[in-house]
Amino acid sequence: MTAVTTRGPSRAAQRSNHEASLRTAGRRRSKRSVSLTIVMIVLVLYTVVPLLWLIINASKTQAHLFSSFGLWFSGPFALFQNIGYTLTYDHGVFLQWFANTLLYVVVGAGGATVLATIAGYGMAKYKSPGRRAVFAVVIGAIAVPATALAVPTFLLFSKIGLTNTPWAIILPSLVSPFGFYLIWTYAVEAVPAELLEAARVDGSSEFRTFFTISVRLLAPGIVTALLFAIVATWNNYFLPLIMLSNPQWYPLTVGLSTWSQQATGVGAVPIYNLVITGSLLTIVPVVIIFLFLQRFWQSGLSAGSVKQ
Repeated sequence: MTAVTTRGPSRAAQRSNHEASLRTAGRRRSKRSVSLTIVMIVLVLYTVVPLLWLIINASKTQAHLFSSFGLWFSGPFALFQNIGYTLTYDHGVFLQWFANTLLYVVVGAGGATVLATIAGYGMAKYKSPGRRAVFAVVIGAIAVPATALAVPTFLLFSKIGLTNTPWAIILPSLVSPFGFYLIWTYAVEAVPAELLEAARVDGSSEFRTFFTISVRLLAPGIVTALLFAIVATWNNYFLPLIMLSNPQWYPLTVGLSTWSQQATGVGAVPIYNLVITGSLLTIVPVVIIFLFLQRFWQSGLSAGSVKQ
């Protein structure tokens, strides 16, 4: 009786198969990286091209604005001249709109962040009846778009006589369901319960613990909620449009919209270069705010990464 022995592949064959599989995986990763690179390039262009168009056309005069390709400079460089005209046109109304927007952002967005921080921290760290119901209401409020609430808000404010006043913009801005939800979920893990218990054992009051310990740990979440509130208030258009009829209280969004209508409607006024320059000036403060506050995100991401 003859025994048949089956030998496996040789080491050379195994090495060849392994190298072939590595080459195949490398080609797949290369194709995937190329696809991701193309997608990222498209997204970057989608983001950068409108900003580039805004910067280039803000440097053109009204005469050269539509006489050349929009993404290329032409004619004299008139950026600073356009800025001067924008700030002084119609008795400096742009500065009034800018001051109004700052008022709405500082009081509205700042107040919304403070209220969201206090409420979210309280719901995260203190047990109370009805927490699940509150959570469900908050999620539902986030799902409802702000434009759907604009008309009911207008009817409510018109009955109490607050339309055409700054309070018609500030009071609705103080309510930030997303900021409340963000701080609530962030505080659950960011502020350890053991730390709060240690502070109570040391005799620290709840207010002192909140302001000296919890606020520092919540800084990245607070900054995130603040930035969302700032952007939402700064870009708020529909609510001021239906609430305000006096240009004295217009924010930048509604004010620039009225300029755009004057520049493109019947009997158009040649101020489209001012509309573009004003739009460029409008985004500068938001960019500065983002650059200034990003360090709080970096500090929050690196916290606890190094042992003491």
